[in-house]
Amino acid sequence: MLVTNNFDYDQEARLLRSHGMTTMSYQRASGHATEYDVIRLGYNYRMDDIRAAIGLVQLGKLKNDLEQRARVRSWYIEALKDNPDIIIPFANYNGFVSNYIFPIVLKNANKEKRDKVREKLHNAGIQTSIHYPPVHLFSCFSENNNQLCKTELAYQSLISLPMYSKLRLQEITYIGEVIQR
Repeated sequence: MLVTNNFDYDQEARLLRSHGMTTMSYQRASGHATEYDVIRLGYNYRMDDIRAAIGLVQLGKLKNDLEQRARVRSWYIEALKDNPDIIIPFANYNGFVSNYIFPIVLKNANKEKRDKVREKLHNAGIQTSIHYPPVHLFSCFSENNNQLCKTELAYQSLISLPMYSKLRLQEITYIGEVIQR
């Protein structure tokens, strides 16, 4: 689903979603158009009715979900703020963010230390992730032999903690206690 208030983006997306065609098949079937032209290469990104209905229902839940994620973020910051071994990126930022992930950075860490911490969290029933591995380290870019030392350092010390709107304060407290240990 794409949501925009930019007219130009809207028109471009509408064109790209249906093979670059100037009119859609439903416009032709309903008598609003009788022919079409393909004015640029496009894709078949038309959403079916069921996914559109689900998307509209989910869109109605978005505001509440974002508000709850902001609460979860504040609980994490409170639970982790006194831990001298981690950095919470943008902990003091008060602008709007979607809070779709909650990363922490382990101070003085390397990949082995990060992986040990992740293993201990896993053993305590806490799933973690790594967002995001540096693109230049993916196999398809390996021929470029890029070295981005700061990017790699951040990657080796970053852990993404669970982040979703249904997390409860007790769960965040537990995660904080496990990290502290």
